Amino acid sequence: MTENNVTTQQEVFIKMVLDAWNSKVNQLDKLLSELSDEQLMNETAPGRNRGIYLLGHLTALGDSIFPLLGNEKLATHLFNPFVLTPDKQTSDLPAVSEVRKDWTNVKTALAAKFATISPDEWFQKHTAVSEEDFAKEPHRNKLNAVLTRVSHVDYHLGQMQFLKPKQ
Repeated sequence: MTENNVTTQQEVFIKMVLDAWNSKVNQLDKLLSELSDEQLMNETAPGRNRGIYLLGHLTALGDSIFPLLGNEKLATHLFNPFVLTPDKQTSDLPAVSEVRKDWTNVKTALAAKFATISPDEWFQKHTAVSEEDFAKEPHRNKLNAVLTRVSHVDYHLGQMQFLKPKQ
């Protein structure tokens, strides 16, 4: 196998992961465009998380990709209320409009960051794994950090579908 062939295979895999990420982000954006701020304050089902919580949660966890890539978070203020604290356990949440803006800022900055990462860099270890562990588990790389977030976005996107009014 030539080095060029390996690079081509790497680029194909990177494209597959980033296309999956972009697809889920676009699906979430479409859903958000269909939901009012008031609808995002509703529970997805009785006794379940509210839309604002899920949006803040996805934004905070999207933001947590930055440190894995060696950068600073943009929306550190979202981690405590949307990751460390269960929904409805705090009354100190930002307005839905602010969480929407944070989502837009994080996803836009992530897209810009992703565009600067070379194929070889994608397959390097992320910052939350030691050199020793990475030697044993090379799949714990930067690209896999994004891939795990794809399924996470998809899971909560499915829940948020229940916020749409019944037709």
